[in-house]
Amino acid sequence: MMRIFLFLATNIAIMVVISIVFSLLGLSSTLDANGVDLNLNALLIMSGIIGMSGSFISLAMSKWSAKRGMGVHVIEHAQNKTEQWLIDVVTRQARISGIAMPEVGIFQTADANAFATGMTKNSSLVAVSTGLLQSMSPDEVEAVIGHEISHVANGDMVTMALMQGVLNTFVYFFASVIGHVVDRVVFKTEQGRGMGYFIVQIIAQIALSFLASILVMWFSRHREFKADAGGAKLAGKDKMIGALRALQRAHEPEELPGQFAAFAINAGGVNKLFMSHPPLEERIAALQNQR
Repeated sequence: MMRIFLFLATNIAIMVVISIVFSLLGLSSTLDANGVDLNLNALLIMSGIIGMSGSFISLAMSKWSAKRGMGVHVIEHAQNKTEQWLIDVVTRQARISGIAMPEVGIFQTADANAFATGMTKNSSLVAVSTGLLQSMSPDEVEAVIGHEISHVANGDMVTMALMQGVLNTFVYFFASVIGHVVDRVVFKTEQGRGMGYFIVQIIAQIALSFLASILVMWFSRHREFKADAGGAKLAGKDKMIGALRALQRAHEPEELPGQFAAFAINAGGVNKLFMSHPPLEERIAALQNQR
């Protein structure tokens, strides 16, 4: 709950700071002088609501969406030795990490994949694919689970939602300002909003979202290194390196939607700025250099 509080407090603090900065810079006066009658404070509040609510709803629905979108079978009672082993591994690692026992699930796909999601670290879901169980050794699977448990313990899902909410706020706010300025100054709309505003606002949102995704992907890569280190601590460094080596030997997995791509590796050839995961060699090297 503390992270949820921080989620809300950070967004509110950012809106207050932006409002103060704009007042000190006299941005409202500058816009008024150019015929842009825009209430920046009201727009900032609306942008914050839009930015926060979308990320918060996505976070709140993450487990539900994962179960249905990925077809996850949640293990209520172990039906075989594999399911019991999974439950035992997650139970042990969750206890060591100081988090509540996550739900444990299996989803059907030939790709070696796993993910963790949930609104809080004490209400999470850890799921592995049938392909992962079939293609990796028990030691390697244990390391993958440790990686996912570390994501949960680090609060990565909430932090990602917080970051996305802040960026959504900035994107909507500045896209709206740009739309208003162009509509008034270029298209000479005197009252209300003309077509220029809606066209430019949409284009600006796309362009700013594109830039914002660079920051999101940077943080995503950063958290993967931390989760690898956490997996190494929970399962052993050699097991974690072995799991990453196994991924190198396997075919590139299919892209998982949104927040579910917790352990999957993005397709090669994508510019590193827009990669959600660091190259495997970098992750392995980081672990090898870890003391």
